[in-house]
Amino acid sequence: MEAKPTQVAAGIIVKDGLVLICQRHHTDPYGMQWEFPGGKVQRGEDLKESLARELHEELGIQAEVGPEVFRLQHRYPDRYVEVTFFIVESYRGDICNRIFETVEWAPRARLMEYPFLEADRELVNRIARGEIL
Repeated sequence: MEAKPTQVAAGIIVKDGLVLICQRHHTDPYGMQWEFPGGKVQRGEDLKESLARELHEELGIQAEVGPEVFRLQHRYPDRYVEVTFFIVESYRGDICNRIFETVEWAPRARLMEYPFLEADRELVNRIARGEIL
C-alpha cells in the first residue's frame, strides 16, 4: 500500500435544501455506489482549484468552492485516500451528468437510504443528522 494517501477533493452541492449526490458508473471501481462529486488532485493544484476543475469536467458547472467542512482518510483494499470535502453553495451553468450512472438531488434526511462509498458514510451520517450543513 502507498505510504501517503492520494489527495481527493469533493463537493457538497446544496440547492433549495437538497444535496447533489452522484452514482458511480456501473463500469467504475465501486460502481453503482453513491458519492459526492470530485476527484483526484493533480500535481500543482490546490484542493479548491482541483474541485472546481473536477466539477466542470464531471457536471459542466463553474463552481464557487466554499469552506472545507470535513476531511477523512480511508484505506480501501486497492487504494488509500484522503478526501477533503467543501461546501458549494453557488455555481454557474446547468448541471449536466457527464460521467456518472446518474445524479440526484436528495433531501438531507434521506441520504442514509443510499449505498454510499464506505469512506463517505460518516460524513453522510453527519449531514443526515444536521451536524453539517
